[in-house]
Amino acid sequence: MNKIKFGLIGCGRISAKHFEAIAEIENANIICCADIIAERANDAAEKYQIPKFYTDYKKMLDNEKIDCVIICTPSGMHPEMGIETTKRKINVVTEKPMAIDLESADALIDACEENGVRLFVVKQNRLNSTIQMLKKAIDKNRFGKLFSANITVRWTRPQSYYDLASWRGTWKYDGGAFMNQASHYFDLIQWMMGPIESVMSFTATMDKQIEAEDQGGGLIKFKNGAIGVADISMNIFPKNYEGSITIMGKNGTVKIGGIAVNKIEHWEFKEYDDDDKLVEKVSTNPTSVYGFGHQAYLQNVVDVLHGIAVPKTDGKSGRKSLELILAMYESARTGKLVKLL
Repeated sequence: MNKIKFGLIGCGRISAKHFEAIAEIENANIICCADIIAERANDAAEKYQIPKFYTDYKKMLDNEKIDCVIICTPSGMHPEMGIETTKRKINVVTEKPMAIDLESADALIDACEENGVRLFVVKQNRLNSTIQMLKKAIDKNRFGKLFSANITVRWTRPQSYYDLASWRGTWKYDGGAFMNQASHYFDLIQWMMGPIESVMSFTATMDKQIEAEDQGGGLIKFKNGAIGVADISMNIFPKNYEGSITIMGKNGTVKIGGIAVNKIEHWEFKEYDDDDKLVEKVSTNPTSVYGFGHQAYLQNVVDVLHGIAVPKTDGKSGRKSLELILAMYESARTGKLVKLL
């Protein structure tokens, strides 16, 4: 197979995961990168042996023969950059969230469809071995009737984190703890539990000098009748403590915890299944809250572009968690129950 040629836009914090992941994929490489800060683009190109770098991503799109672009810029920029990419008939991988409002998310989805290119939204935590086991148990109906689900993100983000970049914690480009840090967890709860009927939430900016929230909690009513709870904080002392999802049903209870849903902390079902023998083997110990899923996710992207796989998370699938988060924000803003269509 020919190698899939990637370009990358935005050489900041999360880009390292993509540079490192693609370097481990045999039939893909990153041939160029772009960042508005020349030093950062140059440093990334040197560190990861990328042949060319740009400070203008549009020039990169025009000058390089790229199969797919990975967008790692602030969230509010994802749709515009993605749409520009589709105009060149280039496939798009965008980091989470794919947008910070549904209108621009839909515009990106439409642009990809109109230009006949693929849209991938990075949800690497879905590929954690622990999460894969949990999803398999749900799909096998091992829980029976689902009663409740809980997502907990208890991390710390000091003021210095937000001060590193002016866009962090802003409504225009970032959002707060729900939209940014907990995005993957809102994705997991709706992926596991199914369509959502309504939500209620409270948010607060308790400790940080930012526009958006650093703390929040919410309730989710699923269409299957189950109740969900979200407990999100960026104010945990003294370091990242927990990133977890707990599912409870008539015939089973499971908690996947650790700092990034990387460890099975409780696994109990009424009926035995051979998967139960794997519980002690699938837990991992990541050094950061990003986990180990980027390589598997990007391998899937490469396989899809080679025509031998289906996407793990496309644009329409990625949109679902954004819709949930925005409903949470609307409830917090209005103090009312918000129904989803």
